[in-house]
Amino acid sequence: MHGTSATGYRHLRERTPCQDAYAYEETPSGLVLAVADGAGSAPDSREGARQAVRLAMAAFLPTVTAWERLPDARARKDQLTEAFRDVRAEFLRWCQGPPGRYATTLTVVVLARGWLGQLSIGDGLVLVRAETGGNAGAGGSGGAGPATSYHLLPRAHTGSEYANETVFVGSPTALAHLRVDCVRDEGIEGVLLSTDGLTHALLRRAPAGPPLPHDAFLGHLFDRLARPDYDPDEEERRLKDFLGSDQITRVTGDDKTLLWAIRT
Repeated sequence: MHGTSATGYRHLRERTPCQDAYAYEETPSGLVLAVADGAGSAPDSREGARQAVRLAMAAFLPTVTAWERLPDARARKDQLTEAFRDVRAEFLRWCQGPPGRYATTLTVVVLARGWLGQLSIGDGLVLVRAETGGNAGAGGSGGAGPATSYHLLPRAHTGSEYANETVFVGSPTALAHLRVDCVRDEGIEGVLLSTDGLTHALLRRAPAGPPLPHDAFLGHLFDRLARPDYDPDEEERRLKDFLGSDQITRVTGDDKTLLWAIRT
């Protein structure tokens, strides 16, 4: 597993800290990973994002069980929804007043044997790496062995007439606009979560239809994480350089967070 955040150039210019947050925790049964993106317009959104991912760890850890413990997709989705209800209730109590000053999105992934659960409020991204069988070819990671493919999981919708309006954890309509998915797949070998600041790096425009994952970029990330000589400090330096590069700052001034894990 590896996670990193980088302050967007707008915040650097304004001398304000990064308002993203991430957290992850491993259990004998699997993983919980979470990223949050504090709203730039909210004065204490950095603290809100940090609190949201802390609460997510506590609420979602009990859901990390092997598929055979609860082999029903609807029941799994209900379980994830209830965990978010707990997160939101605790978040609102923590705010001790109007939650708008702590406004933050939240994206959570639960990964256990045989399945993956995704829960998202706001505009985070979740991409999955999966084995597709056969030898690696076009779109795969290259080399011998099973081919790999990358998939963007469905994203939450605001339901608003305004394209740039985001729903947050503390929003009155949060439960109505919650996105919850349960993916039953033994072939999942990795997952990546990101705040929306990296949308242009992770996704590419398709000639028709929705955007598609940038397979090459994702392959490099996952392959480096799986290397026997993986060095977290070296990876962190490499990512910081990339996230602060002209290539990225040309397309976004937002804070940027990546959190990903691969089965080794």
